[in-house]
Amino acid sequence: MKKLLTTALTTSVAAAALLFAGVTSADAATTYTVKSGDSVWAISQKFNTTINAVESANNISAHTIHPGQTLTIGATSTTANTSTTSSTATTSSSSTTSTATSTYTGSNLKSYVLSQMESRTGVSAATWNTIITRESNWQPNVVNSSSGAYGLFQNMHISSGSVEAQVDAAVALYQAQGMQAWAL
Repeated sequence: MKKLLTTALTTSVAAAALLFAGVTSADAATTYTVKSGDSVWAISQKFNTTINAVESANNISAHTIHPGQTLTIGATSTTANTSTTSSTATTSSSSTTSTATSTYTGSNLKSYVLSQMESRTGVSAATWNTIITRESNWQPNVVNSSSGAYGLFQNMHISSGSVEAQVDAAVALYQAQGMQAWAL
């Protein structure tokens, strides 16, 4: 009887230990020093978090960061069961003014492009909307027959490409020339 009780107790303790071993974990806060050319969006992607989380933790407004600035990333608690593999996806609002949409689905062209451009350049979505409307009227595959400029931003440095590639090229052009690239 004593051996049965000891076995039952040992089994119960082992089961409880396994249950609680992976239930709660906390990610320690990480610090990151902003480098020239960084954006809140790029930093959020690097640390697999959201723009809002980075901005909230660091009291950032209008996506404005400066080289040398130290940011706190993380410090969130998560819950996971060790016996089950699960993945968590963070979805964001398709707001065109402040929240980045992480993936382009084909049906969210305007919200994706505007949120990406605003978060990656710090220039308002309204300004990018005006530029894209003027340049291509939101036609991602339009080609200027006289200049060869391509896509939403009428970029001279690309001649084809996905919406994502056009956004990347426009961000690179903005980083190189600023708003002068679009005569602003």
